[in-house]
Amino acid sequence: MIVSAKGRYALRVMVCFAQRGSEEYIPLKEIAEKEGISQKYLESIMCVLSKAGFVDAVHGKGGGYRLNRSPDQYTVGSILKLTEGELSAVSCTSQGAAACSRTQCCEAKPMWDKLDKMIDDFFEGITIADLLKEAK
Repeated sequence: MIVSAKGRYALRVMVCFAQRGSEEYIPLKEIAEKEGISQKYLESIMCVLSKAGFVDAVHGKGGGYRLNRSPDQYTVGSILKLTEGELSAVSCTSQGAAACSRTQCCEAKPMWDKLDKMIDDFFEGITIADLLKEAK
């Protein structure tokens, strides 16, 4: 499993919002400059985060984005699943994967299933608030 730039950037942005608090809206341009992310690419990430209800958006002068919950209510897993789709280690265990003719007799499948569960449990066990604490 490799987390894409989209997933990593989404996490960085959510941490940026958490550091600033939920009182003020941060303009997209300011976020892009602070995080070193292209504004156009950041727009696509913010669209995903906004549609999923992870952030609030206000358009126009004085607008921007902000968290709409406290940082301890966002898990790393939920953000990565939103941006990556899922966190499967191998393609045959991912949802919607083409049916494998060896699923019923594959000796390795239980191991891959356990790894997927470990990955999910790991990322679901870390919040944005935890990332802030680790950084201090």
